[in-house]
Amino acid sequence: MKNTTATPPVPEKRPITRTHHGDTTSDDYDWLRDKNLPEVIAHLEAENAYADARTAHLGAVREAIVEEIRGYTKETDMSVPSLRGDWWYITRTAEGENYPTFSRVKNNGERPVPQPGVMLEGEQMLLDCPKLAEGEQFFQLNGIQPSPSQRLLAYGVDTSGGERYDLRVLDVESGEVIDDAVRETGSGIAFSADETTVFYARVNDAWRQHQVWAHRVGTSADEDRLVFEDENESFGVYFSTSRDGKYLVIETVSTTSTECHLLSLTEPDAKPRCVQPRRPGLEYTVEVAGDELLIVHNADNRGFALSHAPVTGGEWEPLFEAGDGERLMYVAAFADAAVVQLRSGGLSSLRVLPRREGKWDTSALWDVPRTGELDTLELASNYNYETETVRFTRTSLLTPDTVCEVALASHGVEVLKQTEVPGYDPSLYVERREWATAADGTRIPLSVAHRRDVQPDGTNPGYLYGYGSYEISIDPSFSAMRLPLLDRGVVFAIAHVRGGGEMGRDWYEGGKLLNKKNTFSDFVACAHHLFETGLVQQGRLAAEGGSAGGLLMGAVTNLAPEAFRAVLAQVPFVDALNTILDPSLPLTVGEWEEWGNPLADPEVYRYMKEYSPVENIRPVEYPAIMAATSLNDIRVFYVEPAKWVARLRETVTSDQAERPIIFRCEMVAGHGGRSGRYNKWEQRADQLAFMLDQIGATEKPA
Repeated sequence: MKNTTATPPVPEKRPITRTHHGDTTSDDYDWLRDKNLPEVIAHLEAENAYADARTAHLGAVREAIVEEIRGYTKETDMSVPSLRGDWWYITRTAEGENYPTFSRVKNNGERPVPQPGVMLEGEQMLLDCPKLAEGEQFFQLNGIQPSPSQRLLAYGVDTSGGERYDLRVLDVESGEVIDDAVRETGSGIAFSADETTVFYARVNDAWRQHQVWAHRVGTSADEDRLVFEDENESFGVYFSTSRDGKYLVIETVSTTSTECHLLSLTEPDAKPRCVQPRRPGLEYTVEVAGDELLIVHNADNRGFALSHAPVTGGEWEPLFEAGDGERLMYVAAFADAAVVQLRSGGLSSLRVLPRREGKWDTSALWDVPRTGELDTLELASNYNYETETVRFTRTSLLTPDTVCEVALASHGVEVLKQTEVPGYDPSLYVERREWATAADGTRIPLSVAHRRDVQPDGTNPGYLYGYGSYEISIDPSFSAMRLPLLDRGVVFAIAHVRGGGEMGRDWYEGGKLLNKKNTFSDFVACAHHLFETGLVQQGRLAAEGGSAGGLLMGAVTNLAPEAFRAVLAQVPFVDALNTILDPSLPLTVGEWEEWGNPLADPEVYRYMKEYSPVENIRPVEYPAIMAATSLNDIRVFYVEPAKWVARLRETVTSDQAERPIIFRCEMVAGHGGRSGRYNKWEQRADQLAFMLDQIGATEKPA
């Protein structure tokens, strides 16, 4: 029975005031930011208890969804082996286990064909994650990296969700961890050529990854050497090993500018060499291609171009550039070709540039073919520089993840494996591209999927997903956790709104800074398109977004609360103005290039205050809302949804017995929520049950 009598917790008001550009605002709930206060933890636990009470009647629906996801999952399975040097690496999952295992087998000249649950002859266990995770509420690995001879394996472990990793170095033959001296690193691991040194990153108090360090295996962390540092608070520092294993490629990146450095891994004590000094507006990435560098850059094309230069330095010579409506993203170099990941026509695509007798043949460019209207093609991990084939993945809303290899010489494509989805019949569903019209006339793409027997008669429940920031594209991809929606007759759609990267650089810039409101109005236009085409009944549409997409959820509930019956806001960035006003908070300074700097610019302050969700809640009927967050999230602090929920409950006029506002906080987790696949299934089932209940779709149609 639905519990409509449970009382939501009401946090104490401890008002503080802030004044910027002559405008004074009051904040009653910022004290909830201090998770060391017992009363803060008590409030979060009370919120979880209230959420439990308000959703207790959905227990059977949650259980059904978990079982449906389980039924659509081959629980004991394995990856297609990936070749790294002389070894094939394999990832395995086992029924009943939350986490995978990682193993390898020696290359005998042919790709092995492993079987689920059965180790190959000579297969070596590297990381048994179920054992490593024993006793932990959260477990996540980072940067699994074999050494050049592959006798060592380095990896990072996070057991809090805070994205700080303890570095471990494993002797593969003995199975012993021979070094665990380095703690709380950032993202990325690399070995020197002689395997005496491991490179790792450090994160500062503002959670900006700003340094690269070198650690000699077997020594104290106190002896580690600083290799590279960027003191500019707008830049984050990341690194990788070149495909040929010769260089450490260091990138220091802001939203609008890049600077790359190279360090020879045969000379790990040397200083990195700058490829091209940063300058405002210049973005570039570099890829080592033998004695050359391939550079994807925007020096003279907004859609980016591909150039090359000697690896030792020199002028950038053009190869080819993006065409109309295209955006080159990055390039992967191999001995006989380069493969460019790009966006074309709003879809993720791959373009191949052959290399003949050491020269790039731009007259012979060709695109890897797609097989469906919504195919997403992505380069997979290709570890070997000398290769005749390149691996990629193909997926769509209805196409399970498919691992393919394309032959560089013949252009032939071989399907190596499609993820097996037991009981799934793709012929029962349809997918397609639709176009909504925004308030300013811009056409907004939607990716849509539903059961084939669903008719556009204006009676269907719907589910609309969106993001729309940082030039990140939400491409059509398959998820078994989406099938319980489709099976209940729900029309699922992704709104590819401005601020994302789906339609190129102009699309991104049309939804950032002082154009940010386009992101929100685009999403509302997509909702109205679903109503106007009869695909979804108004009053039965749910919406979801996470992180910056959570800002989208908060903004559209203020902008058009009547359009949505239920909203799921995951780790939502809903206190945007206050966060971006505080440069002491993690990531804020680097975010000014995305949102603007409201501290320095009164126009940015005014504009952000007009859309920041916490500031703009209205006393009208709102959708039912579930806000989901994690205590240890360092990207969007839990305090943002905590404030938002408190303000919503005291402001909106909705009947909260029918349209509850609930808040779930994972007490040991980070930005991605729970770890472990079964834990994630349960978390997702809880969210979907709430949303389906609100749109009247908990039962499958007869």
